[in-house]
Amino acid sequence: MTAARQPSAGGRTIPNALSIAGVDPSGGAGVLADVKAMSALGAYGCAVIAALTAQNTQGVTGIAPVPPAFVGQQIDTLFADVRIDAVKIGMLGQQPVTVVVAEKLAKWQPPHIVLDPVMVAKSGDLLLEREAVGALREALLPQATLLTPNLPEAGVLLDQRPVETLKEMRRVAERLRNIMAHAGQRWVMLKGGHLPGNDTIDLLHDGDRMIELPGHRIDTRNTHGTGCTLSAALAALLPQVDDVPEAARRAKAYLAEALRHADRLQVGSGHGPTHHFHAWW
Repeated sequence: MTAARQPSAGGRTIPNALSIAGVDPSGGAGVLADVKAMSALGAYGCAVIAALTAQNTQGVTGIAPVPPAFVGQQIDTLFADVRIDAVKIGMLGQQPVTVVVAEKLAKWQPPHIVLDPVMVAKSGDLLLEREAVGALREALLPQATLLTPNLPEAGVLLDQRPVETLKEMRRVAERLRNIMAHAGQRWVMLKGGHLPGNDTIDLLHDGDRMIELPGHRIDTRNTHGTGCTLSAALAALLPQVDDVPEAARRAKAYLAEALRHADRLQVGSGHGPTHHFHAWW
C-alpha cells in the first residue's frame, strides 16, 4: 500500500523509519530520542505521537493520553503519503491506543516492526496501563518482526517474576518467541541489562537459533532512554542491513558508544540521556 521504493541520488535508498511512541520533553527517551538515533544511523525519522508525558531526568510528573482515533489518523495520513520501511513501537500508554495501533499496522503492513514494550520509566513510573498489557500481547506482538523486552518487561508479558540468570533468560526467550506469529521471520531480543554483575548479555532468538550478544556495563548514570534508543536503532538499521543478527550487533554497538560518551552531555540532574550524536559532537 505504500509508495514504491526509489533509489536516492547517491544510489542508496535512504530508509524512512517511524517511531510510534510518547513524548519525553527532556529528549532522552520517546520519539525525540528515537528520531535522534534513527538520524544518527542513516535513516529519515518520522513520528506518530501516541502519548504525552511531563517528565525530566528525575521522573514523570504527569501523563496525558492522545485520543485513539487521532493516533489512528496520524498513522493513516503518514502511510498514505510516505513510504515507511520500518516501524518502532514504544510507549502507547492505554489499551485503546494499543488496539488502534495494532489495527493500523495490520492494514498498512510495514516491512519491519520493532516492538519495545515500554512499561516503566527509568524513575520507576508506570508508563503502560495494566489493562493494555493483554492488548499488546495479543494484538501487537504477533505482528512484530523483533520484540525487545528487558527482563522486568518480559516477566510482565509472561505473567511471571523477572529472571535473574542467563540460563533462565534462555527459557524466557523461547517462551516469548512461542507466543509470536510463526509465519515469516520473527525474533526476540531479550535484554540482559538487569542481570547482576558487569556483563550485559542479550539473547537473540528466532525459534531455532539462540545467539548471545555480549556486552559490559558502562559506568555512567546517564542511561535514560537506553531501551528507546536501542529499538529505534534497530528500526533504522533493519532496512539497510536486512539481517536481524547483524542489525542487532550494530545497534548494540551504537548504544554502547552513546553510553560511553553520555557524560559529555549536561542535561538535568537525574538520569541523563545517552549521547546519540557522539560520532559528530
